Amino acid sequence: MAITSIAAIYLLFFVMTAFVMLPFGVRTADEAGVEKVPGQADSAPVDFRPGRLAARAAGIAALVTALYVLNYEYGWITLADIDVLPKPPKDLQAGQPGGHPA
Repeated sequence: MAITSIAAIYLLFFVMTAFVMLPFGVRTADEAGVEKVPGQADSAPVDFRPGRLAARAAGIAALVTALYVLNYEYGWITLADIDVLPKPPKDLQAGQPGGHPA
């Protein structure tokens, strides 16, 4: 796998991980017991730390990307392993009478 492909996959995992982690660990002014600024939304976070969020997302994305690349290289889990749909009946397979053409 090319290094640019790995970088693109890492970036996708990073963005998805950061987006999923956004609502966790956030406290509002009411929950923290802090006075609200005039005009502040009730749901606004008190102490949002984007650097800490990015660091956590980077670590998780690196781990998931490493697992993805290793699975790509060694083929631990393939499409055949996760094919959960049953095979179509013999009479509906291509080339059989009454079946659909390929």
